[in-house]
Amino acid sequence: MHIEQFYDTGLAHASYAILSNNEVVFIDPARNPSPYLAFARENHAKILGVIETHPHADFVSSHLEIHKKTGAPIYASRLVGAAYPHHTFDDGDVLSFGNISLKAINTPGHSPDSICVLVLDEEGQENALFTGDTLFVGDVGRPDLRENAGSLQAKAEALAKSMYHSLRNKIAILPKNVIVYPAHGPGSLCGKNMGQDLHSTIGRELEENHALQEMDEERFVKLLTTDQPFVPKYFNYDVALNRVGAENFDTGMAHIIRLEEAEIVEMDILQIDVRSAEKYRLGHFPQAINIPNGNKFETWLGSIVSPGESFYLICDEDEQAKAVMEKLAKIGYETQCKGYLIASSGNKLSDVFDLTSFKENPNQFIIIDIRNEGEVKEGKLFKESINIPLPRLRESVHLIPDEKPIVVHCAGGYRSAIGSSIIAHSVKVPVYDLSTAVNEFIK
Repeated sequence: MHIEQFYDTGLAHASYAILSNNEVVFIDPARNPSPYLAFARENHAKILGVIETHPHADFVSSHLEIHKKTGAPIYASRLVGAAYPHHTFDDGDVLSFGNISLKAINTPGHSPDSICVLVLDEEGQENALFTGDTLFVGDVGRPDLRENAGSLQAKAEALAKSMYHSLRNKIAILPKNVIVYPAHGPGSLCGKNMGQDLHSTIGRELEENHALQEMDEERFVKLLTTDQPFVPKYFNYDVALNRVGAENFDTGMAHIIRLEEAEIVEMDILQIDVRSAEKYRLGHFPQAINIPNGNKFETWLGSIVSPGESFYLICDEDEQAKAVMEKLAKIGYETQCKGYLIASSGNKLSDVFDLTSFKENPNQFIIIDIRNEGEVKEGKLFKESINIPLPRLRESVHLIPDEKPIVVHCAGGYRSAIGSSIIAHSVKVPVYDLSTAVNEFIK
């Protein structure tokens, strides 16, 4: 038996191939099926199935496309209410192939329809556990994403109670040497305290995971429902899309078309400039928002732009446009893109920031802190700053006073580039991006 992990750093998403005797099963595959199909070809393996541990909120799965291209059946809990062809896979169900078996374990908590997948090796021993979003390294799945999404919905407190019992009655009882393979790593918004490692063991998690320490149900529920990260706008949309199954990746990518500036006739459509903050400041289209193509681009775009909202991309070159479109497809937003332009310099310059003047007279500016509430709880960088987290900024920009120039900051400079570009379209005073200079104010 061989287990291969596929890891996407942008969404901190881990998916898996389980190979035994030239037969393979995939678990929680990402939107682009190519790496999984290539793995099967390279190992001369027949694809026996695709298992979905739950309808994912943070990425779009390729389970349906792999089924359509290979005929491999899809396995998911009956509680999903899946609208795609599938076999139910719940407590006691076993999928055997090669010399191993996969056993379903219903583990409600992150979602009502979550399962874990237990591997029984060639000797019938419990070897590994694919935990989806139930158990992570150092953390467990948040319970607040299914209050308004999926065929089966539940309040966060009820799901937290379910998680308490799933962890203690179904997972903690497994042998301590069982390897834990989660669906996410550090940086994912599906939990709040994930460790840096991408796999673990039951024994290690029993010793080190804060959610698995001895506590009663009431304390656990409070722990799990407090201080969770923000929820991006696209999460509910992806749950619904994954219940149905997305169109083929290549079909989605066919939406990418290059336009000329004169072709943009619908000027009320949102413009997303994916160039670096430095290039954006040197010249951009007047109504363009700057979301630089960084490691977390898809998360921030899906936090700022609503599902169904149309937009154009403004890029440096064709290759950048292709790379960005692939990121859009990962969260199911590729059909919302109406095309891309290769940027000239643009005709609007960003306001030039005088850092020395700001240091000497900070009271002469309105300071907008766009960090998340959890970050601000640890302390403000500027006493009189106004906190509006970036995911809520577009909807709240009208609340920002504009009797003084505005300075926008985050924790490192990436988000402030986005935030300052959003605010600049709605006020008449200069708007400045503190950018990486914020580090000079961090004690």
